[in-house]
Amino acid sequence: MADVRKGSNFDHRRFVVGLSRGIAGALLFALPMFLTMEMWELGFYIDRSRLFLLLSVNVPLLIVLAHRIGFERTSTWREAFRDAAIAYFLGILSSAAILVAIGVLRFGQAATEVAGTIALQAVPASIGALLARSQLGQRPHDEDEKCSPADTTYVGELFMMAVGALFLSLNVAPTEEMILLSYKMTPWHAIAVVLASIALMHGFVYALSFSGGHGMEKGTPGWHAFVRFTLPGYMVAFLVSVYCLWTFHRFDDVDLVEAAITAVVLGFPSAIGAASARLIL
Repeated sequence: MADVRKGSNFDHRRFVVGLSRGIAGALLFALPMFLTMEMWELGFYIDRSRLFLLLSVNVPLLIVLAHRIGFERTSTWREAFRDAAIAYFLGILSSAAILVAIGVLRFGQAATEVAGTIALQAVPASIGALLARSQLGQRPHDEDEKCSPADTTYVGELFMMAVGALFLSLNVAPTEEMILLSYKMTPWHAIAVVLASIALMHGFVYALSFSGGHGMEKGTPGWHAFVRFTLPGYMVAFLVSVYCLWTFHRFDDVDLVEAAITAVVLGFPSAIGAASARLIL
């Protein structure tokens, strides 16, 4: 949603609608995590230094994301910081409300458990609040986009892929299935998953002509986009997967091979998230 400012004028109605969309986005995109038992339990026992690091990482991520798709068109980083702060507040508010409503949080619980659970859930919820503008907002046809694919820098492309990978990783990284699948898979399965992840990433953005996909300029070799974007994009998704698994204690007391296979398993949805981010953001 774009907000038009002239002097001191401020369209309060548009801003309230933007906030409402933010709450809707927090609920829509974070609802699977609100209803995931492992996320509730993680809030109780997650190492507080790892949780603090995740919250610290989320702040600059939200600021940069807000500069691209905030509640309003932002022309300065100060405005982006404001939108990021609002998104974080909406993430905390919606997380607390849903967790209380479904009985996960109750009166009498330890304050550290309540704070840890809400803080953890607020990370994906705050990202969802900002994504609401991209996915739920209505943009006039004559309004220029904040950032078209052609205007996005290479680092910006990788950043958006990291956001998509992180968001999807947060959905599944805490679940026991990640560990279970790593026990079931052999190294050959892991190699096949890596190849499938890379192929799907490239296909999503370049080969299947999805809306929002990136076409290559005429005369550009077919391998150029694969080497410049797809492979680095998968590495970004894989590293995000490793970070999420470490944050959620999935590498504790696990040998290197098991840890690598678990990261490959999570790298599959992370790669899809990274590719999707290039299409929709």
